Amino acid sequence: MQNADLIIHNAGQLVTCASSKPKRGAAMLDVGIIAGGAVAVVDGKFAGVGTSAEILAAFQSDKTIDAEGRVVSPGFVDPHTHIVYAGDRLNEFEMKIKGADYLEILTSGGGIISTVKQTRAASTEALVERGLSRLDKMLACGTTTVEIKTGYGLDTVAELKMLTVIEELDKSHALDIVPTFLAAHAIPPEFRENSEAYVNLICDSMLSAAWKWFVGSDFHGRGPFFCDVFCEKGAFTLAQSKKILETAKSLGFKLKAHVDQFTNLGGSRLAIAMGSVSIDHLDAISDEEIALLAKSDTIGMVIPTENFNAGKTEFANARKLIDSGCAVALSTDYNPGSAPCPSQPMAMAIACRYQKLSPAEALNAATINAAFAIGSDKAGSIEIGKSADMLMLDSKDYRAIAYEFGGNLVKDVIKKGVPAVLGRI
Repeated sequence: MQNADLIIHNAGQLVTCASSKPKRGAAMLDVGIIAGGAVAVVDGKFAGVGTSAEILAAFQSDKTIDAEGRVVSPGFVDPHTHIVYAGDRLNEFEMKIKGADYLEILTSGGGIISTVKQTRAASTEALVERGLSRLDKMLACGTTTVEIKTGYGLDTVAELKMLTVIEELDKSHALDIVPTFLAAHAIPPEFRENSEAYVNLICDSMLSAAWKWFVGSDFHGRGPFFCDVFCEKGAFTLAQSKKILETAKSLGFKLKAHVDQFTNLGGSRLAIAMGSVSIDHLDAISDEEIALLAKSDTIGMVIPTENFNAGKTEFANARKLIDSGCAVALSTDYNPGSAPCPSQPMAMAIACRYQKLSPAEALNAATINAAFAIGSDKAGSIEIGKSADMLMLDSKDYRAIAYEFGGNLVKDVIKKGVPAVLGRI
């Protein structure tokens, strides 16, 4: 009999979401339920997954937890967030209620630019403290792995400051973090009349400075470093996006792209052709691009929290994406303006109601497919060899995660085999 550091047994539903590749089509309906399931954890990883009878016959441990028939599931993976920022956008919240749209607010000097001004002025220490608080909220809602973007600096010094903050958050907090460089988030005020000069700055120096930071950081050797671009009217054109992504790829970055959030500029086609790991938002993606996405290895990420926050009745057609064979992931887009939401269960609840995903499809999109969307082979499912990140839910049926909203069914969060602690490690 093998010794384990932890055994959790008697799970009414052990929901594994297990898969060696992103789930598509009918596979999205299978969350890998083991009735009466159990897991054994050794050195922070899953060493045994099966029925309680199987695990208790093969493993012994001084520490066991009786799940008492509850659901045990993988920790959520949030693959698209912007949580390093200063200030808030409460005034814009009221503007949106009165009818102002995202692009109108952006062109008037609000939106991203408002947060840029406050983030540039904030100290590294202040940004770390605020980031820890936001990670605590996400952890309490069941997220155990998160992607974090820069993009509220928009100059070399401030963008590198944001990367430093992201690294400190990774060192200090229980959540695992994947970094993304998003200097191409908006045109900064000082380049408003000459966006090409800002694109040149990104390509000629900012990307290489970010890559140099990555090579010297604790992230190097652990996983990918992404470059993202916001290809959208009022942000970056298709030609500008192509130049940025090509430069980033030549330096070693993996690629992501904000595309088709409001208008279709051809960004999905471009990003798919360039081998982007994910393309995100997709509200205005064309049928032709959906077909291209389905044939590619790129993950299509939908973000219903932005639509919900804006009071929209139109959402990305996630139902069509899945039915067409695309691998679909789900994210909160946690940020101060368009999606101030730390909860993947809330994103799942919205996706089920407005995008017609089943609870199983939403859970796979928020776990295993979300992990593939950030290049992680350690998170997103309960499988032998993966990080022992899991949730115990105050429910006996996993479908309650999306069924119930406005509360929190997460009873316990286990991170790398130990109870997760809010705040600093």
